[in-house]
Amino acid sequence: MTAHRPVPGRLRAPTPGWTTRADVVVVGSGIAGLTAALRIHAAAPSLHLLVVTKDVLAAGSTQWAQGGIAAALGPGDTPEQHERDTLVAGAGACDVEAVRILVTEGPDAVRELIALGTQFDHHPDGELSLTREGGHHGDRIAHAGGDATGAEIQRALIAAVERAPEIEVVQHALAVDLLLSADGGIAGLTLHVLGEGQHDGVVAVHCRAVVLASGGLGQVFSQSTNPSVSTGDGMAVALRAGARLRDLEFVQFHPTVMWLGPDSQGQQPLISEAVRGEGAFLVDFEGTRFMQGEHELADLAPRDVVAKAITRRMIESGKPHMWLDARHLGQDFWERRFPTILGVCREHGVDPVTELIPVAPAQHYASGGVATDLVGRTSVPGLYATGEVACSGVHGANRLASNSLLEGLVFSRRIADVLPGELRPWAEPAADDRPEGLVDGDRRRAMQDVMTTRVGVLRHATGLAEAIDFLGTLDPGDPDVGPPAWETSNLHTISTALAAAAAIRTETRGSHWREDFPERDDAKAGHIDSWVEADGSIRAEWTYAPSTDPSTPEVVA
Repeated sequence: MTAHRPVPGRLRAPTPGWTTRADVVVVGSGIAGLTAALRIHAAAPSLHLLVVTKDVLAAGSTQWAQGGIAAALGPGDTPEQHERDTLVAGAGACDVEAVRILVTEGPDAVRELIALGTQFDHHPDGELSLTREGGHHGDRIAHAGGDATGAEIQRALIAAVERAPEIEVVQHALAVDLLLSADGGIAGLTLHVLGEGQHDGVVAVHCRAVVLASGGLGQVFSQSTNPSVSTGDGMAVALRAGARLRDLEFVQFHPTVMWLGPDSQGQQPLISEAVRGEGAFLVDFEGTRFMQGEHELADLAPRDVVAKAITRRMIESGKPHMWLDARHLGQDFWERRFPTILGVCREHGVDPVTELIPVAPAQHYASGGVATDLVGRTSVPGLYATGEVACSGVHGANRLASNSLLEGLVFSRRIADVLPGELRPWAEPAADDRPEGLVDGDRRRAMQDVMTTRVGVLRHATGLAEAIDFLGTLDPGDPDVGPPAWETSNLHTISTALAAAAAIRTETRGSHWREDFPERDDAKAGHIDSWVEADGSIRAEWTYAPSTDPSTPEVVA
């Protein structure tokens, strides 16, 4: 399927006012980016390594991760059991080899994170405190500060980077476009940097490799648990440079996001799955526990199952949300185990110790992204990707809870194992004849509303066609050059690719729910790749079938 109108081949931007050089540029400062930087530095300390981040070092998605990081670290747990749960959640779309790497290398990666200074929670006897989340059949979620795991991991990684002054860090830097050499490989990238050079200056960084670790696409939708910086920049930058994106249609909507009212926009408060892991349960407006009978794990079913059940109940009842009941956990438990969530709920006028929490699904995670191999290489020579910006194959159609931090950790380590030995020679950027353009930043809200209503939890051919048609009307125009237009242009590019992929997956699988094709169809178990054609149009097509285990049972949808 080809989208009707072209997207910009590159973003219209000022000519770089200054240049600099680095052997390797890491774009992003969450667990994936900082792990990649630290490991590359350890493997090849002579390389000039530059980390660029769109805001400050701690502003990405990692710090918002409440639940924890999954790994087979507890007594009786095994990587094989973790693999099984991951494959079931992935609904027949995982790459088994990638999953096996994740679960077998994961425990050592977490232990290394502990050695780096991460303070996970422990029992009084000194044993690591592990809990359970949706889709897991055992307690394997390590957490910190009760529900502040991401913030603690981020703190430890930033501290480690600060102990390595050879790693150069540039904050408030938005990646604009990749610079390509004559052979189509990486020669550098352009950045918009605040506080460096001239105000609002654009810099050209010449380099030999780029590692994208820039996070997800949450701001494609009106409501998301992602921070405001998650505008799909890395995916769009890669796509414009000729990389392939994979499985963009598999967007995970977290089932229990605090409902703030019909007009709420932007980042929404997440009510971690760990709350249900500790005994909370969902009820409708009549007080009925409606997850019973939906899945063997009931309220702890995989996220797509729970999100669909909540959405069905909302449609059937005409109500805008459902309820999470955690009152029986008690105040002492709430204050010890979930102090952050407790504070957020109270800030919004709900006391979960005595009241039900209003919840509804909202965008949470992109299981698809820039297609990579098992060591993070993309289809563009010298370009690597890791974390949420990437599609490594581990998540399939639906990410298992708390596997995201682990993926960034494991696959960033794998990039560092190979990148120093395969660095490209220095090359000059070739003349860039890609057509440039921009989408006006004022169109963002309308675009988000269309994506939410037509390409959200529930999808149908009619709505998808309407979304594609609407996106096709947003021709690159002549807006003011700057971050609002650059981000909106990236959102437009990724929205176009996402809608096109969702339109051709005519089945319901994992987090992709088609009302007009409600059944899973294993004849359509393959991946969908997206790329930019020579005329600037985005094309999405079926590719190969994943190497998944044919015995993997179907998840009840």
